[in-house]
Amino acid sequence: MKSEKRNLTVMWIANFLVSGSATMIIPFLSLYIGTLDHYSPEFIQRWAGYVFSITFLTAFLFSPIWGRFGDKYGYKPILLITGFGIAVSIFLMGFCRSVYSLFLLRLLMGVVTGFIPTSMALIASQSPKETAGRTLGTLQTGTVTGGLLGPLIGGGLADTFGFTYTFIITAAGISIAATAVALFIREDRNKQKKAGSSAPSRIQVLRHITRKPVLLSIMLISLCIQAANFSIQPLLALYVNELLGSHSIAFLSGLVFSCAGIGSLLSARHWGKLGDTVGYEKVMKGLLLSASLIVIPQSFVTELWQLMALRLLQGIAFGGLLPCITAYIRQAAPISIQGEILGYNVSFRFLGNVLGPAAGGWIAAFGGISSVFFLTSSLFLSAFGLLWWSKSKESYSGGQPSR
Repeated sequence: MKSEKRNLTVMWIANFLVSGSATMIIPFLSLYIGTLDHYSPEFIQRWAGYVFSITFLTAFLFSPIWGRFGDKYGYKPILLITGFGIAVSIFLMGFCRSVYSLFLLRLLMGVVTGFIPTSMALIASQSPKETAGRTLGTLQTGTVTGGLLGPLIGGGLADTFGFTYTFIITAAGISIAATAVALFIREDRNKQKKAGSSAPSRIQVLRHITRKPVLLSIMLISLCIQAANFSIQPLLALYVNELLGSHSIAFLSGLVFSCAGIGSLLSARHWGKLGDTVGYEKVMKGLLLSASLIVIPQSFVTELWQLMALRLLQGIAFGGLLPCITAYIRQAAPISIQGEILGYNVSFRFLGNVLGPAAGGWIAAFGGISSVFFLTSSLFLSAFGLLWWSKSKESYSGGQPSR
């Protein structure tokens, strides 16, 4: 028990540092591209989407590989490889001379991305079943808190010290996290081997997913909401610059990012409790419809406070979606295959992280940044329609509604 508590404490701190450090560079990534050469605004908008999304594309492809290596050789070695790998990639980004070298480094960063999912797998493998949910929930607060503070801190550092030093500081934070894992984490491989000894085949898992319309749709909904959420993120700093055209753009962009994070942090637990009472699908329908309506006015704002207020409301709606999705999957899937099904859901989310920024960059290049908010709204609305359709189909076929 003492070892488990130590591992949880160390991984909470490490996830806080990794999540915070990784998101520190998001607010000014598009601004950084503009300093690398004399690029046109349309070029910057388009490549901001490419640079942002390529990390998630390679992560989508390589995450299952790291997972298999973790099962075979242990999770701690994977944490060290991914932690130090991310740190080196971000460090080198501070010395780029073109958008193409930045693109390549972001691609390589995606290859070694997987620190936080691996940390959850490590803690889950060494936690008793009766306390696993509470333990993983505690671990998740470290990730959320880091992601909330990271954009704000990163924007302030970029305005104060410049982009290069911010990349160096970010890399140092992740290196500290990986070093803490190397020094203090103790991994019990016997428990992992025992847990994986009776794992079902991949065919059995896929068969279970395809037989449940809502469960399959939930994964497509995860793709839609991630694509919606990420379609505007690489361009948000440029949009803030259009609104203000003043100094401290990186810091103010981080502040706008953090507004959505604050909304999510405040609301996630409450939406989850409501889902326990009235049903997860009902809560998701309401949140998806609300999010689709909240996004549209962001295209017409004229003041920064208006954008911040709307981003806060969007965060409140978005914050309840992922907890309800996860809770539904844990309820709809047998215990023996919950982990793998959740893994497939994460893959769909990574795919949404790829498609959203790429689509947002193209639309911004042709119709301006404000037009991207209509794409975001349509994606949330599509997810709502998909959930409504799949739930109706399940009810018609005699499936039992789940809460």
